[in-house]
Amino acid sequence: MSVSQQHNAPVRLAFPSKGRLKEQTEAWLAESGFKLRQVGGERSYSAVIDGLPNIEPVLLSAGDIAQSVARGDVHLGVTGEDLLHELNPGLSEIEIIRPLGFGRADLVVATPRAWLDVTSIADLEDYAAERYAKTGQRVRVATKYMRSAAAFFAEVGLVHYRLIESLGATEAAPAAGEAEAIVDITSSGATLTANGLLPLRDGLILRSQAVLAASARAPWSPYNLEVLSRLINVLEARSRAAAQRVLVVSGYHPSFAGLLASANATRLDPSEQSQTLARFAVPTQAAVGLAEALLRAGATAAEITTPSFLFLPESSAHLAGVQRLIAAQEGR
Repeated sequence: MSVSQQHNAPVRLAFPSKGRLKEQTEAWLAESGFKLRQVGGERSYSAVIDGLPNIEPVLLSAGDIAQSVARGDVHLGVTGEDLLHELNPGLSEIEIIRPLGFGRADLVVATPRAWLDVTSIADLEDYAAERYAKTGQRVRVATKYMRSAAAFFAEVGLVHYRLIESLGATEAAPAAGEAEAIVDITSSGATLTANGLLPLRDGLILRSQAVLAASARAPWSPYNLEVLSRLINVLEARSRAAAQRVLVVSGYHPSFAGLLASANATRLDPSEQSQTLARFAVPTQAAVGLAEALLRAGATAAEITTPSFLFLPESSAHLAGVQRLIAAQEGR
């Protein structure tokens, strides 16, 4: 869809409505300084976000969130990356704003553990080709991820198979005689093991996790993009603060430039090059060593602090990505 003329319409952001993913999403928001509050009790699907008045929360299941992002019903959504890839292969109309570090799971190809000679995709194709030659039947692969599985099998050269859409517990399909293999999501592997299945050693299709994603098909207005820009800046400042320390150097001298460059330090006050007190953002693991090296080089003091947020005046690649996707949509 093209950029909307409704300049003051809020940004619609879909969140998981229940379960562990909902709890983890709320914790992630809280770490960034925002609180998601349900209005009308725990069973209500109405909510507000303290600190983000221009964002309208929408509470949905993870699967419905992925569909809403893919269709453009919401501007943003927190859901599994695997679901987004299945609905929009290659993420051609979706921009991943930020991987969130929780909800991790792998999309894998798995076969019965009793198939001792089948441990790789090549082994599976050998088995499938022999089966087809003898019976004319292809190996059945049960999955809810029809597009992702087909794309992966085309890439790795698996030929003698057919996909069976799974409507229930995919892991149970081989034991029930509905399929010979599966493609499914797994986090610990415990459910696969319990059902006598083993992932193929080269059968990893996707390492997935919860992500914050933006839809190019949503009705973005300049106002919406401004709201998104602020949200991204806050999230990136929080992420930057988690990975860096602020180093305050007394007795700073330009001759320290080599030491600072080797530690990937970024000066936070570059307009005041002549001052003897200077501040730098430094990767956490390099901060102590750099402080010691600067003292040996002649600095009079070095203080390391841990910021809660670290804002820098740089444009967001993710915002630019959203804008490119919107432009591509408008050009169609």
